[in-house]
Amino acid sequence: MISVRNLTKYYGMTLAIDNVSFEVEKGTVTGFLGPNGAGKTTTVRIITCYLTPTSGTVMVENHDVLTDSFEVRKKIGYLPENAPLYLDMNVVDYLKFMQNMRGIMGTSNGNRIKLVIERCGLGDVLHKNIGELSKGYRQRVGLAQALVHDPEILILDEPTVGLDPNQIIEIRNLIRELGKDKTIILCSHILPEVEATCKRVLIINEGKIVADGTPAELQSSFEGRGRITLQAKNNLDSFLSKIPNLPGVDRVIQSHRTAENLLNIEVETAKGSDPREHIFNLCKDNGSVLLELKREETSLEDIFRKLTGKEE
Repeated sequence: MISVRNLTKYYGMTLAIDNVSFEVEKGTVTGFLGPNGAGKTTTVRIITCYLTPTSGTVMVENHDVLTDSFEVRKKIGYLPENAPLYLDMNVVDYLKFMQNMRGIMGTSNGNRIKLVIERCGLGDVLHKNIGELSKGYRQRVGLAQALVHDPEILILDEPTVGLDPNQIIEIRNLIRELGKDKTIILCSHILPEVEATCKRVLIINEGKIVADGTPAELQSSFEGRGRITLQAKNNLDSFLSKIPNLPGVDRVIQSHRTAENLLNIEVETAKGSDPREHIFNLCKDNGSVLLELKREETSLEDIFRKLTGKEE
């Protein structure tokens, strides 16, 4: 478990983290989100013993990051956004080097390296120099070095940067698998990736935690006015004129006709309302044909933008 209590960090006179507290339970995959400059990277660097806090405490599996940092580092595998790889080493030698740097000795070394190579999909590039690899493969090597000592905790900063869609799915599945018995903090700007991978989400803004919960809990808390999109044909003028009068409809946000004379409409609904049945019945009674009807759910991106002041 990771326990952060009253964590504060100043850079000179600049306050980067402002009395932050949270806990991450073992066996959970937690998304840690925040805009640039929000304090996310500073928090992660304190947890991983790269920085010291101005005040507050961080405990990792009951070890203090200030007084027992060597034990903390043993328990953490860290993949920073730009992994510090040695470009003139080949993949196998680099992973062996990282094992030796962590003081891992014994006959199980080779088996552990084989396992992370398989898990991270590095079998085709074992003897290539890291400098010759694509960005995607370099990212996989960075993930492998974070796993090579079989840590209890993984902190991954943008782990899928540079990967193609198939590789992203593979890494997502790997993170889910690892999360069954490891504590994982996933920092990412790709919000659908966090929704697909994480059981819990922390959002930090201007140095403070502004949201903490499961994606479903956050969506429920921030449900407000909804939006419905639809597409129809036939008797369009009459249909459009009657939509604002339907129960639960606040206003028509926009509408436009396509070259095929189809009408696309976006409707804003009252909080807690779902007028789709009324729209369907209106379409039937009006002699129009409904081609598409969809309610837009509150997404993690919507919540992120509201909490970080980026909502349009």
